Amino acid sequence: MSAVDTIAAQQVHILYADHHGWLYGWLRRRLGNACDAADLAHDTFVRVMASRRPLARLGDEPRALLTHIAKGLVIDHWRRQDLERAYLEALSYLPEPDVPSPETRLVILEALCRVEAMLRGLPPRTRDIFLMAQLDGLTYSQIAEALGTSLITIKRHMRSAFSACLALG
Repeated sequence: MSAVDTIAAQQVHILYADHHGWLYGWLRRRLGNACDAADLAHDTFVRVMASRRPLARLGDEPRALLTHIAKGLVIDHWRRQDLERAYLEALSYLPEPDVPSPETRLVILEALCRVEAMLRGLPPRTRDIFLMAQLDGLTYSQIAEALGTSLITIKRHMRSAFSACLALG
């Protein structure tokens, strides 16, 4: 470990020691759940370490950065809970023999979360066009007519959306 890495590790240790308890309490109040609060507090510090941001630049308000990161993680947590709730509700309508195993459900839920994040990352117009084609089953011509735009514009948006899908892996 280099001297720079040693200093960075010491800074993270100090940041953790000084602020973990406060962050955990803040998250626990927001989430109402000690386990999720502990997980997200941990994830917040993991993000700080992964950011490679010099901790010396945090200045006098390291809690502002920790709060900012934690808020994003809380939003992601709530999105995942909403998605999981909707997925489990959809499964409840299946006959018992067709219900996937817990392992398969987890794989599907992970894929749904990745797709949801990809869709959220698309520009709104591209997302709307993509969903009109994929969920509503509209042709590119029908979408162009409905939105009052050219067919080439629809194709451009669809190409962008498909590229985002391919980037999922």
